[in-house]
Amino acid sequence: MEFVDVSHNSFLVVMSCLVALVAGFTGLSLTRDLGSKPDFEKKALIALAAIALGGGIWAMHFVAMLGLQMPILFYYDAAITLISALTAILIVGAALIILHFTVRNRFTVSLAGGTIGVGILAMHYIGMAGLELCRAVYTPVGVVVSSLAAIMLCILAFGIAYGQRTNRNIFLATLCFAIAVTSVHFLAMAGTKFVAVSDGGEFGPLMSNETLALGVIFFSFVMFGACLWVGVTYLPRPAQNERPSEVKDTPDQELPPLQIPCERDGGKVFVSAKDVVFVRADAHYTQVYTEGERLFCVWSVTEATKRLVPLGFLQTHRSYLMNPSHVVRFERTKDSGRCLFENAETPPVPVSRSKLKAIQDALASQIGAVRAT
Repeated sequence: MEFVDVSHNSFLVVMSCLVALVAGFTGLSLTRDLGSKPDFEKKALIALAAIALGGGIWAMHFVAMLGLQMPILFYYDAAITLISALTAILIVGAALIILHFTVRNRFTVSLAGGTIGVGILAMHYIGMAGLELCRAVYTPVGVVVSSLAAIMLCILAFGIAYGQRTNRNIFLATLCFAIAVTSVHFLAMAGTKFVAVSDGGEFGPLMSNETLALGVIFFSFVMFGACLWVGVTYLPRPAQNERPSEVKDTPDQELPPLQIPCERDGGKVFVSAKDVVFVRADAHYTQVYTEGERLFCVWSVTEATKRLVPLGFLQTHRSYLMNPSHVVRFERTKDSGRCLFENAETPPVPVSRSKLKAIQDALASQIGAVRAT
């Protein structure tokens, strides 16, 4: 078996590493603060993050492959190349579902990281199977080393990213993800040799390096644009929704006299915001709870959040907004909590795991509230 000589274009190697960094940053940034978002928005952002991370894995691989130089003519099978991209996106999507729709603990984070590592490996070897007029010959050492690198580095990356959802951890996880993706490719390529073959069993239409380059360039531009889009969220922004100066000087920090439109016995009534105990999402509308009543409100929970959070209400859960001045006790369970009110007939308000610390800190200064330990 006669192996052909192989070299790499240094510029495209560097560009492939940059694509991996951009993909990791975009995908991990899209999944920030998902616990506070409605289910539809949460699912849409997870889908976009899967495309960013899975598509980034694919783009990194083929940017590097465009830099592969051999003294023979070779092509790519377009169908297999597409399958490699979709495989990476679907496997990454499955991992993100594990992270955001199950109880998140050390095991599920490790499982999701390992799943993404498997996705990187699957994408690489399926993509390599799409070569035509030459065949890749793998060594056991290259396969084992690249597999271990992919799985361990992805577990590390997502362990960092989901240990604490801070900007610093997202940046560190981005670096680990990029190293994982590039390590798999170049460690696997270091243990791969190529032989020329006279013909191949085409699964789909053939695609030249030039055609592949157009697809990769287009996707990379989209990826860099998405990176700029999510990168804006890290920039310091001017204060918004500030309460007017006359409100800030109000004695005892009372809520401004906002009137919430509600319905009672088929008629419209207006309830002062300071009399509202909490607001709960109810499909496209909300239920407004006072000390003695539950009223229907035409506002969506998004509209209620926009109007009430600047007035001091706290979002304890994606479906709940609470007036902290009515809370008399906070109780914490293992991974969540709840707020209790003076009227025993008023239902308690749940506090999600992602909101625990913020709610505890906000309630610590409330008169009459008892902070659980």
